Amino acid sequence: MATNLTPSKNMCSIYLFLLLILLLSSPWPVISRTRVQFLPGFDGPLPFQLETGYISVGDSDHGQLFYYFIESENNPKEDPLLLWLTGGQGCSALTAVIYEIGPLYFKNVEYNGSLPTLILKPHSWTKVVSIIFPDQPIGAGFSYSRGSNDYQTGDIRSSEEIHEFLLKWLLDHPQFISNPLYIGGDSYAGKIAPIVAQQISNDIEKRMDPLLNLKGYIVGNPRVDEKKDDSAVVPFAHGMGLISDELYESAKRSCKGKYVDPTNPHCAKDLETINECLAGIDEGYIVGRKCPDATNRPNEMVGDRRSLEDRFNELPQPLPDFGCRNYAYLFSYYWANDSGVRKALNIRKGSIGEWPRCSRKILYTQDIASSLEYHLNLTTKGYRALVYSGDHDMMIPFVGTQEWIRSLNFSIVDDWRSWLVDGQVAGYTRTYANSLTFATVKGAAHVASETNPKECFDMFQRWISHSSL
Repeated sequence: MATNLTPSKNMCSIYLFLLLILLLSSPWPVISRTRVQFLPGFDGPLPFQLETGYISVGDSDHGQLFYYFIESENNPKEDPLLLWLTGGQGCSALTAVIYEIGPLYFKNVEYNGSLPTLILKPHSWTKVVSIIFPDQPIGAGFSYSRGSNDYQTGDIRSSEEIHEFLLKWLLDHPQFISNPLYIGGDSYAGKIAPIVAQQISNDIEKRMDPLLNLKGYIVGNPRVDEKKDDSAVVPFAHGMGLISDELYESAKRSCKGKYVDPTNPHCAKDLETINECLAGIDEGYIVGRKCPDATNRPNEMVGDRRSLEDRFNELPQPLPDFGCRNYAYLFSYYWANDSGVRKALNIRKGSIGEWPRCSRKILYTQDIASSLEYHLNLTTKGYRALVYSGDHDMMIPFVGTQEWIRSLNFSIVDDWRSWLVDGQVAGYTRTYANSLTFATVKGAAHVASETNPKECFDMFQRWISHSSL
């Protein structure tokens, strides 16, 4: 006689009870949270609901994932809940809160040694959804661990910890369990988001408590398969006029369409010439200035404010100047390493030293070669998917994203057309069967919401409300 492996309702209730007992009996505080009403650098009380906290994950609950949670400014009781993962790997969620889809950003003025000023962002996605921004994986941002091996992670382990984080967060916030749930991320997190969504989908199929209301996922300029994504750089560069027709045709012949790990000297020579042509281009935003990197963390930046000269001497040299797009990244170091800011966010004393925007101490293994099967599985099951690309991104070019979407062999429901914002073309879109929508954002960078916030908000708002782009 066949055995039914699907857990019964009673078994699920027992599972939930045992999980709650585990949370209460853990030797470490599994969940801690603080309502933040004021932030240094912002004038007056925050006009939205901000919560920060820690949730224990991993073996023995040693890993402490810090998070920012911002309630929808519309109707948090009914609006969707979005778990948003920042790329990197290892870049802080503050990057998404400030520079991408959150409600605040730094006033863009030349730094004068004082605490950077925060102002409201008019096109925050929190206008229509509640968003959880976790610092992930362990070691990113304000997340830390009491066990040294937690900083050695990869696609599988980090996605499992994010899944665990979300379940514990929802058990602590049961009022959001029934809200429509979406998993999102951009850049490398675009690879992890569908993996986490798949884990949730598996729980739903097993009728595991808490039963989440997963509706779909959103990924921007997503890393899916390293070889496929990187091979798209050459045809993208040719299409954008960055390499000549002759060089492109030669590379096509010698490399046979595969532009990574050359297998013959002719292909290697063509790729070397192409790299020379592209050396002076900002690969994340090909129309922008090529500026020094502002991703590396400062050497020592803890506690009190210091002068402009002292602070800049602690940052990697040379620094981007005020005219650079990434100059604004410097503000995050000055702000997040201020003692008053840490107190307001309720950061645990002694948990980390300096705050890095993108951590270098995480030993990360890319142990899932491609996330394509997760996209196929989720969309085949009917989960909604929005895949979008800034069309001036050469790090993960839209032509490669289009290619892997076509490989899913879904029929086209709404063929290639422009989509508009304020009567102007904001990009192009195509809708496929199985509720998959692809969109480009015209003139946008690797993180499209950073350079084109209004267009990206309009795109997201239409999609999340089931309207046509």
